Amino acid sequence: MFTMKNLFKGIPKNAFVLGAASLLNDIASEMVAPLLPIFLTVTLGAGPVALGVIEGIAETTSSILKIVSGYISDRAGKRKNIVFAGYGVSAIARSLIAAATSWFHVLLLRFADRVGKGIRTAPRDALLADSADANFRGKVFGFHRALDHAGAVIGPLIAFLLIKEWNLGYRSIFFIALIPGLLSALSIAVFVKERAHEVKSTFNGFKWKNVDERFHRYLIVLLIFTLGNASDAFLILRAVDAGMSKTMIPVLWAGFNLVKFVVSIPGGVLSDRIGRRPVIIAGWFIYALIYALFGVASTPYHIVLIFGGYGIYYGLTEGVERAFVADLVPADVRGTAFGLYNATIGIAALPASVLFGLIWKVFGMQAAFFWAVALAAISSFGLLFFVKPKKNN
Repeated sequence: MFTMKNLFKGIPKNAFVLGAASLLNDIASEMVAPLLPIFLTVTLGAGPVALGVIEGIAETTSSILKIVSGYISDRAGKRKNIVFAGYGVSAIARSLIAAATSWFHVLLLRFADRVGKGIRTAPRDALLADSADANFRGKVFGFHRALDHAGAVIGPLIAFLLIKEWNLGYRSIFFIALIPGLLSALSIAVFVKERAHEVKSTFNGFKWKNVDERFHRYLIVLLIFTLGNASDAFLILRAVDAGMSKTMIPVLWAGFNLVKFVVSIPGGVLSDRIGRRPVIIAGWFIYALIYALFGVASTPYHIVLIFGGYGIYYGLTEGVERAFVADLVPADVRGTAFGLYNATIGIAALPASVLFGLIWKVFGMQAAFFWAVALAAISSFGLLFFVKPKKNN
């Protein structure tokens, strides 16, 4: 029988705290993110090139730092303080955008924000894996992703209400975002505990030859998949192209994140029961189907249904992919492994978007979406035949 006790069974205290921290941080982040492009172009007079430079530098920095911070957390045998620093840096940097008077100021602050993200991500994922029982690892990562997605629903709605009901400007909202951001960092400092066996380091350096070959293959498969997974900004463009009202885009986005929130925990639980690979492959199959439907959608109604399916893909894969990383590597190098996992996705995201955009421009919209379908299919076969799981995974 389903009970609240069963829902939270196997989820340790650290997962609750880290999940709450991600929820609060995403509330703060999503209060700012949807408004930032308009703030840059309308308020500060920046053009699309400046926006591209800002986001490109910010995301590349974040991807590289994920490897560095993960390695440092393995070497130190401690993760909590690094995670706390990452959340704190991001909270302060985001709020200071309120004082920006040029796009260059925003560049520096977005750079600092992404430094914070790069610092915290790999050690946080490793800390989650350290704290979780192996039998509930998928559920724990799914729970964390669910709370993260909940923040992505709440943040834009708060920003909308502050504009609509209180008539606040963008700068005021950026400053108010400091509150949930700082609460996120403080929750890490006060409530996260590292047990003695978690901080005792047996780290002797990260060497590829000492890591399970399945992890190497997993990263290659993820790289191929991500090369077809372009920025979701293209999906927004596709929604507008299919007739979706621009005023409804924030509602569509909130609904998309709501689906991710609902599916993340069941997806993680399912992976604990039947293994990570079947769930990831199912998610990638749904992704391929969804992108094929994006290529042929013709009405806003179609777009709403397709975005719902896209949320299911995320819910089935985001947490489970991370749990699979923890399954494949020893505990003493998890920080580095999660850094490599996150960096692989982050670094591949830039050429993925460039390729997608070029294919769209040269061969048409449908060709771009079916390019993504093809890479998803190749990746699914690669995961099935070349990344054999450990027992019970």
